[in-house]
Amino acid sequence: MSSKPLDYENLNENVKKCQYAVRGELYLRASQLQKEGKKIIFTNVGNPHALGQKPLTFPRQVIALCQAPFLLDDPNVGQLFPADAIAKAKHYLSLNSGGLGAYSDSRGIPGVRKEIADFIERRDGYPSDLEHIFLTDGASKGIMQILHTIIRGPNDGVLVPVPQYPLYSATISLYGGSLVPYYLEETADWGLDINDLRQSIEQARQNGITVRAMVIINPGNPTGQCLSEQNLRQIIQFCYEENLVLLGDEVYQQNIYQDEHPFISARKVLFDMGPPVSKELQLVSFHTVSKGYWGECGQRGGYFEMTNIPPKSVEEIYKVASISLSPNVPAQIFLGLLANPPKPGDISYEQFARESKGILESLRRRAHIMTDGFNSCKNVVCNFTEGAMYSFPQIQLPSRAIDAAKKLEKAPDSFYCLKLLEATGISTVPGSGFGQKEGVFHLRTTILPAEDEMPSIMASFKKFNDEFMAQYE
Repeated sequence: MSSKPLDYENLNENVKKCQYAVRGELYLRASQLQKEGKKIIFTNVGNPHALGQKPLTFPRQVIALCQAPFLLDDPNVGQLFPADAIAKAKHYLSLNSGGLGAYSDSRGIPGVRKEIADFIERRDGYPSDLEHIFLTDGASKGIMQILHTIIRGPNDGVLVPVPQYPLYSATISLYGGSLVPYYLEETADWGLDINDLRQSIEQARQNGITVRAMVIINPGNPTGQCLSEQNLRQIIQFCYEENLVLLGDEVYQQNIYQDEHPFISARKVLFDMGPPVSKELQLVSFHTVSKGYWGECGQRGGYFEMTNIPPKSVEEIYKVASISLSPNVPAQIFLGLLANPPKPGDISYEQFARESKGILESLRRRAHIMTDGFNSCKNVVCNFTEGAMYSFPQIQLPSRAIDAAKKLEKAPDSFYCLKLLEATGISTVPGSGFGQKEGVFHLRTTILPAEDEMPSIMASFKKFNDEFMAQYE
């Protein structure tokens, strides 16, 4: 029988090339072990609610009323829901004819985009135009759409930080482009050296690559660092001089666990720099409800905002967005609430503030517990998680462990992470899935397990690690 179009050998080669380690071999093995009855701690993905984080009350009250609008007609609704949640639900239902069950504009509901524009202006001190804001099914969809727009063929390159979130490497492969790595310096708290950037772009050009864009992830994933204002100025100036569009992945902007390096948006720094840079540099910024103290990953709500993108290009991006008709409408409500949450004096403000503050303070403590725990282990070195949701410790593997991994045709850090999973049930992601310097090995774990479980998890890790090192040294 002749081969068929969807037989493996006949698939699009770009589909086969793309790899996504966060849901790769380790995750599949963890899922299998879970089916067999083993307790698994899934720290491989930043999925807060799956690890016990409670949803914020107010947004869920609003969305419940929007999903079941007949409740608004119940004479007892005021006994079940606060007045400000009822008012918000009526507000959002009035913005989209047909409610949550109807398509919206392909860019998202205009009223919600206006709330996001106002949020951006409050954050940065500069006005934002709702016509340049597109709502998407999670930030990932927006990132993929913009990369698809940028990449024209295999000779188009995108500068991506290494270590990087594998969404970028996978998407660039899927769309047939070229990833151009620039390495973050672990010994400088995962800092960025502009000279390394220049070397990366020069080497790419020597290889016939036209570098068209640069990605920054701030705060970093998997590295957890927060970019300083000086670093952002250098990056923006570099992109301006090299004629690159800057892609600002800022989905962890609420996840800050120290006071020395606050989050500063690339957009704010761009406008602070003034003309000609502020009038000419093309910037696309991304945000989401999946991270921060919201953690609403399953809702799939994100947005991107475009700065200095020509109107005709915006029209083309709108056209492609229209192919999918509409972003997820319930998630758009969450985005509106992220941008316009309860304010001081509102009935629900104190509860909202208490819940969100409690989540962030607990995450800050967990970041310290995990960093200290890793640094207490033999042959493990870990920078503090300044922001985001992850620790990315370096595992200094003995040569015998590296040799054992090679015999099994596995990356050394994958070998280590599989052994960790089998012994403890802790599901992580090997550093090789994010990119790392040759001969250096890491793993990524979230800081999301429940705070009261964190000491026992770190004790379990330490016991495994020390026994592993003793076995292979």
